[in-house]
Amino acid sequence: MNRYFVPFAQLRQQPTILVDSVGIGAVLTLAHWRGASTPVDLRDDTSAGSALRALHHSETPGLDAAAVTANHFDVDGFIGVWALLHPALARQHEELLRLVAVVGDFREIDFANPLADAALQLVCWLNAEEKARFYEPFGAPARHRREDEASAEKFAWFLPRFAGILQNPEAGRAAWQPEFERVKQAGTAMQAPLTTWRRYPEIGLAVVETSLPGPYYALFGPTAGLDIMLSLYDGHRYELEYKYTTWVDLASRPTLPRLALAPLVARLNTLETSSRTWAADGITDTGPLLRLTGKKLSKAERYADPDGRPIYASTIAPEVMEREVRAFFQAGYAGIQPRKYWTWPEVKAAGQ
Repeated sequence: MNRYFVPFAQLRQQPTILVDSVGIGAVLTLAHWRGASTPVDLRDDTSAGSALRALHHSETPGLDAAAVTANHFDVDGFIGVWALLHPALARQHEELLRLVAVVGDFREIDFANPLADAALQLVCWLNAEEKARFYEPFGAPARHRREDEASAEKFAWFLPRFAGILQNPEAGRAAWQPEFERVKQAGTAMQAPLTTWRRYPEIGLAVVETSLPGPYYALFGPTAGLDIMLSLYDGHRYELEYKYTTWVDLASRPTLPRLALAPLVARLNTLETSSRTWAADGITDTGPLLRLTGKKLSKAERYADPDGRPIYASTIAPEVMEREVRAFFQAGYAGIQPRKYWTWPEVKAAGQ
């Protein structure tokens, strides 16, 4: 079958497969979004993973549709769409493409994996070309455009070109090399003696003490299997973040629900004696941040790497910050068991 991409606005104009999105009118949805109607046999940690699973289940209702769409452009969604349009090549490179989707969406990379460098090169190529030729992730509103409309231009450019880079990464070296080398250097620093990691799996928390902020791919790499990240940087600079792994439905493991961070914010503000105040994003944000406030960050700035935004000095000592964060989650998760497929109402109720 020769499938083709259609802009999201054309979803109902023909039988259409919907990837990494939700919407009314799709004949088949392949998405890890919470509550998406992805068939049980095709559920996966990433939407691309569901699309790749579908290539092995030709009997799936709706998979005979020729049109494919998504309501935004990101690495995971793109890989899922591309795989449906190029099934033979996708099956040939399935393990690598699965890793690309995980790195792109969850920002988790295990550099010991023999495919890690190849996956990171492809992710960096997609990132670099997206920013150079179009706009950064979540950047459409600043340009007074709707993401579901503007992203169609990205798909139109990337879909015919990705196979060439997949089969010959050297052809894209000029684009992927700067970010690739930056991430590799930061990844080495994250494993150096001056960086300390502490993990609290019973509450899903990873804590890192390191000198400077860096790229997410290096920061989140060592946190696979955990869903909350507390970063303690030199100069009493801190950020707490819920990873994207608790915004979606993971198929591979159970998770704890996100807790509303307002009580923790209030507690930190009683301890903070600087002129700044602590604040946090709502739990339905894709990656809520808790941080000392300054200039209000846009969604694009919050999604971008930590070293690309200001992180302000606190008067709270790092050991106190870690103790307060641990105490908040230990109390909040008392009596709550990890499980799969939380609904948003259940998540919100768990934090009450």
